[in-house]
Amino acid sequence: MSEQDVIDSAGGNSTQQLKTLVDIGKALSPQLSLDEIYQVTMEKVSQLLKPSSWSLMIVDETTHELRFDIAVSSVADKLKTLKIPMDEGISGYVASHGEALLVPDVSKDERFSKKIDEEVGFETSSIICVPLKTQNKVIGVVQLVNVLGQRPFTVDDLTILSTVADFTAIAIENSRLVDQVKELTIIDDLTGVYNARHFQKVLDYEVERACRQRTELSLVFIDLDHFKTVNDTYGHETGNVLLRGLAQTIKTNKRLVDHVARYGGDEFVVLLPDTGNAGALGMINNLRDKIRNADFRSETGEKIDVTISVGIATYPTNAPDKKTLVVRADKAMYAVKQSTRDGVKTAFDLMRGAEQETGSQGEGDR
Repeated sequence: MSEQDVIDSAGGNSTQQLKTLVDIGKALSPQLSLDEIYQVTMEKVSQLLKPSSWSLMIVDETTHELRFDIAVSSVADKLKTLKIPMDEGISGYVASHGEALLVPDVSKDERFSKKIDEEVGFETSSIICVPLKTQNKVIGVVQLVNVLGQRPFTVDDLTILSTVADFTAIAIENSRLVDQVKELTIIDDLTGVYNARHFQKVLDYEVERACRQRTELSLVFIDLDHFKTVNDTYGHETGNVLLRGLAQTIKTNKRLVDHVARYGGDEFVVLLPDTGNAGALGMINNLRDKIRNADFRSETGEKIDVTISVGIATYPTNAPDKKTLVVRADKAMYAVKQSTRDGVKTAFDLMRGAEQETGSQGEGDR
């Protein structure tokens, strides 16, 4: 949309309003994050139309409800906990029908629902609501409630808000596309967890943060036992299903702050911020139980018993830097694979083993 298009669409509004609309179009660039888009929209809507309350709601693709991504209101905290069905109220009507509504007096419009007002303790008198559309699909709505000064909203207000919504919808869609492209570069296609390249960046960040904050950071290496046998017996597709299932089990049993990646083949790594050796062992022992009890099956329905070999190292307790952290966690895992499998060793175990070996050699020299 050109600057002249914006000016033409705004009709008889003031020069300042026209300038603000053009500024919105320029400000909502494809490089903005969603939070930045919301910030620009929030500032400009408040500046142009001066509503006493307004919100930007996004369609939840899973529940088919509207959720409040922005709520600027005296009852904003309450609004952000609510979701609105697509067939309820003015906003639900606009989202489901894809058409803007101007309601100067809500008491005279049967589509208005008092439910939200009653839940949050607010009194709505006038509303304008416009859809956010991309490629003829409604992705959300922008709704303004009550102009400051209590005058009803006008057709000019609706025109301005529709223009703002057009810019905002395009910016949101562009931001989502950028995020999707970024995700393709950091996510492992098969398992849906981070790939090894991105994990190195995460590891750099977390080691630096642990150093700065003087906290512990544990790195866990996980290797699937007898994975070649699974592939040879049931085929590579069953192997792929097993890797996806293992990745999902790890993700389900980690904290939000933890990071999971496929390191290569049937190896996974988990990074546990603010976690020492004992905490890492607790997490891993719980995970091993979950994996043993999981219902992994071949394509033909045969149950597959799954176990893992695990190695743990902790920064800075037994690994003074990133390189040593990786090497010691990896060595601990391979020590399990070369002995019992289906077990856990830590860098402490390797250090104790080395000390005992050194001691034994010393005794033999005497």
